[in-house]
Amino acid sequence: MEDIPEGKDFSFPKEEERILQFWSQIDAFKTQLKLTEGRPEYIFYDGPPFATGLPHYGHILAGTIKDVVTRHQTQRGHHVTRRFGWDCHGLPVEYEIDTTHGIRSRQDVLDMGIDKYNGLCQGIVTKYVAEWEQVITRTGRWIDFKQDYKTMDLAYMESVWWVFGKLFEKGLVYRGFKVMPYSTGCKTPLSNFEAGLNYKDVPDPAVMVTFPIVGSDDGASLVAWTTTPWTLPSNLALCVNANLVYVKVRESVSKAVYVVAESRLSQLPSNKTYEQIEQFPGSKLKGLRYVPLFDYFSECQEVAFRVVTDDYVTEDSGTGVVHCAPAFGEDDYRVCIAGGIIQKGDDLVVAVDCEGRFIEKIKDFAGRYVKEADKDIISAVKAKGRLVSTGSIMHSYPFCWRSETPLLYMAVPSWFVAVEKIKDQLLECNKETYWVPDYVKEKRFHNWLENARDWVVSRSRFWGTPLPIWISEDGEEIIVMDSIEKLEKLSGQKVTDLHRHNIDHITIPSSRGPQFGVLHRVDDVFDCWFESGSMPYAYIHYPFENVELFEKNFPGHFVAEGLDQTRGWFYTLMVLSTALFGKPAFRNLICNGLVLAEDGKKMSKRLKNYPSPMEVIDDYGADALRLYLINSPVVRAEPLRFKKEGVYGVVKDVFLPWYNAYRFLIQNAKRLEIEGLSPFSPLNYETILKSSNVLDQWINSATESLVGFVRQEMDAYRLYTVVPYLLKFIDNLTNIYVRFNRKRLKGRTGEEDCRISLSTLYHVLLTTCKAMAPFTPFFTEVLYQNLRKVSVGLEESIHYCSFPCTTGQRDERIEQSVTRMMTVIDLARNIRERHNKPLKSPLKEMVVVHPDNDFLEDITGKLKEYVMEEINVKSVVPCNDPLKYASLRAEPNFSALGKRLGKSMGLVGKKIKEMSLDDVLAFEKSGEAVFAGHSLKLSDIKIVRQFKRPDNVSEKEIDAAGDGDVLVILDLRADESLLEAGLAREVVNRIQKLRKKAGLEPTDYVEVYYKPRDSDKESLEKILNSQEQYIRESIGSPLLLHTLAPSDAVILCQEEYSDVCGKNFTIFLSRQTFMFSDALLTHCSGNKEHVNALHVYLSSRDLSNLKSEFLSGNGKIKVDCIEGFPPVEIQVGKHLFFSVGDFYLSVA
Repeated sequence: MEDIPEGKDFSFPKEEERILQFWSQIDAFKTQLKLTEGRPEYIFYDGPPFATGLPHYGHILAGTIKDVVTRHQTQRGHHVTRRFGWDCHGLPVEYEIDTTHGIRSRQDVLDMGIDKYNGLCQGIVTKYVAEWEQVITRTGRWIDFKQDYKTMDLAYMESVWWVFGKLFEKGLVYRGFKVMPYSTGCKTPLSNFEAGLNYKDVPDPAVMVTFPIVGSDDGASLVAWTTTPWTLPSNLALCVNANLVYVKVRESVSKAVYVVAESRLSQLPSNKTYEQIEQFPGSKLKGLRYVPLFDYFSECQEVAFRVVTDDYVTEDSGTGVVHCAPAFGEDDYRVCIAGGIIQKGDDLVVAVDCEGRFIEKIKDFAGRYVKEADKDIISAVKAKGRLVSTGSIMHSYPFCWRSETPLLYMAVPSWFVAVEKIKDQLLECNKETYWVPDYVKEKRFHNWLENARDWVVSRSRFWGTPLPIWISEDGEEIIVMDSIEKLEKLSGQKVTDLHRHNIDHITIPSSRGPQFGVLHRVDDVFDCWFESGSMPYAYIHYPFENVELFEKNFPGHFVAEGLDQTRGWFYTLMVLSTALFGKPAFRNLICNGLVLAEDGKKMSKRLKNYPSPMEVIDDYGADALRLYLINSPVVRAEPLRFKKEGVYGVVKDVFLPWYNAYRFLIQNAKRLEIEGLSPFSPLNYETILKSSNVLDQWINSATESLVGFVRQEMDAYRLYTVVPYLLKFIDNLTNIYVRFNRKRLKGRTGEEDCRISLSTLYHVLLTTCKAMAPFTPFFTEVLYQNLRKVSVGLEESIHYCSFPCTTGQRDERIEQSVTRMMTVIDLARNIRERHNKPLKSPLKEMVVVHPDNDFLEDITGKLKEYVMEEINVKSVVPCNDPLKYASLRAEPNFSALGKRLGKSMGLVGKKIKEMSLDDVLAFEKSGEAVFAGHSLKLSDIKIVRQFKRPDNVSEKEIDAAGDGDVLVILDLRADESLLEAGLAREVVNRIQKLRKKAGLEPTDYVEVYYKPRDSDKESLEKILNSQEQYIRESIGSPLLLHTLAPSDAVILCQEEYSDVCGKNFTIFLSRQTFMFSDALLTHCSGNKEHVNALHVYLSSRDLSNLKSEFLSGNGKIKVDCIEGFPPVEIQVGKHLFFSVGDFYLSVA
């Protein structure tokens, strides 16, 4: 394995760039797909974005979710095709062309030519494809851009036709009317998006008009208020709210009787007085007939001019009575359908033409522009004696962004999918799906389906998939094309493209004979949502190709998009799949929330209130951004306030500790070679599992738990739970396993033990990398590429590896014991901090109180040495009797009981607090007790354990801390016998700091010397000699008196220390120095020149290579290269020592 730099010198972004090059060299994604061919398919549907804008955090978030899931499923033994898709048609493209080319009306397009216009649209569809590929690839997502699908492709469009054809066959398509914002200047309907582009504050007339109730004894009239007098000639109904209170009042002078909502009575002219005659609910008005204002629609007399009810009538404005002209209002149209005034699918007379002028049917105002006719209509109403009041209102009104003319809301002939017919099926199909989070499915999406209305799938536009409907001039004959073959067969023409300019001219002879002429295609194109909703079929050109692939794997396994898609793509997927197959389109879905700027506002390029994604990636890396997004509320469909420092937090809290554990492995594996031992090669897993070391057993079990947890959570698509678990695991790996095992990993407990611990750490890191590879594809690849160099048979890339298998060899007891051990350590540290007792100061005794004998056995047995070292305590005493050191009392759990008990809470709480010790113990044993008639469980009552200090002992002498589970008691009293150990810890601490100051790596071997001041010489030498073993194990070499340093020792660093536990001394660090024994002189027949020559030769050799030679020669080498001297066999430990420390240890 190669050496690696310190964490501060490791550039995550640069390493990621290197990995991207590596993936490119080995064609990693394609190779992965080839390796998994023949495995069960995992079908993932990628929702197509528009390429007319650049990718933002929302795209990166959804892309990361998709990448994590699909990578994981590949690991789990699936073949996962991932093809990027593009939404090519629709308004965003047309809008950009219209604005850049100054197109102001529908006629402008026709004058230009649909072919040229569509050519311009097609030309910008892929405007930012290269930028998308660059950003998406840089985020680590593997998806095929070369074999992408586009909604404008011929094969895709043909499948869209097939979908529509099937719906038509099933009787789910009809022609009706949709009230839409209409531009009379451009003579075209607009989308809601376009309608919102140009609002202006303008004055409009506001009038109140009477509608006499037919058969009313007192001549009562309903009074309606409107700001669009031009719609009054088209009135067909009045609408009231059945749940509001209405009143009948008589005006004092004219004696006219009016009916209005009671809460809106004040809106009647205030210069008159009114006498209330009657009060009644709005439901009483339902079905009443009234006298029409005009007679233009007298043919509708039998069904129209009646009162209907609906909740959209509110108390906010008007009179509580709304006049309904179904051709000019979305709610008007809806309530008139519901009330039976008009029928869905029937022709609707729209009394205004495409220029906004009244048609001939409105004879008194025919040819007049509606807005200009308002005054004359008001005059006509007044002449009929039906005008109650007139005035003006200033309000915000939409204008056409192209022509600057006021928009009219008008019923436009449209083609519908009859969603309401299949509503029950939709709700049942929704039950078959699994969503994360589930409340989006159960509430938001369910409610949307429950209130689903028929879907308008046609748009009066140019750049889109044309509706495949050919219709005769008399409207009696309709043919729907469901394939190119059918169109070619019926028309006799070759078809190579389905866009309007290539098929609008194609006609179909009438099947009724030549006298009936030909069928022409309707002008409309599909709503682009219909195209994207057809994606599961169209992206593989089903049913014209890939029939077996589709039918074996439908519904698809997985989709993921933002919360807004509950009313968009998720909805259209569900509608079309249910209508076609009676199934949902997908089985599993992850719904993400919105990524906002740090200030909680929408991210805005204009406001520049967020950092660009590439800036964040260049600073911290894509893996950090991925984990930051995955570990946020946004994956649970909640909003995220994006903070760049949050991405840095991931680097600091996850990647650097993870990297440091990896670096510690590499350093100590390399150390074996430096010391002349065999290069590191990990032991097989079966051998590792047999380790008798408790922390090896624990980390192996914890790794099993990690793998099992990741598998479990990914099966449930809960990505957001994985990162917190990983964070805790990495923390445990670095702060428990590596920290507590430093001596073993550094080889200070013997080579065999060192190799076992290094192999364990190696296995843990390798397994963790494999489990986490889908989340952090770059970082895990970096580690894997180095780790695989010492193992045979590993895959070329970590992303070719299978997900780690669990062996089932978990030791839950040891996992729990180590967790409790860390609690014990934390509690003990808290006690030390409270009493200002630094860890360097040893303490005499710690008592651990817990009723679980297994835990006490572990903490005073297997784990004892770790606890004693971390807390710096000389003995650990177990106690399984909680009452020996603690008193017990009970308190009510108010958060659990408050709502449940209500007024009884006070009495029950009092009874709980009065519980005796016996009562508490009995309750703990049985788990249940009754208070004032209420049965309470263990979760309802808190058992508080308080430390009971021994008599005649102060808090400064003995203190305790607990967490409700375990109690820790520390003896804080000073003990002379502990001072020597305390000084030894202080000396070790100074040596370690000096090593850092000298810039030494942990694997750099140095000799360490000390020089006491004269006055401290005898006492310091005595103390350090008594602590020799502890010091040697801590620093990896003996601490030598300065007088033992050879004359040629090279001092690297030295520092003088004063008043360390009352002692004064200097520490020296020197380079490792060879030592030769007197036996060498004898071995060389007393020839001092030969000994000196050997000294010069051996000192000039590379230490690591020299050690390796001795190792391969079983501790001996033959030196026969010194001219003038005979060959001689040198033995380590007899003639030669690699360090001063080794030499003096041999003679001690």
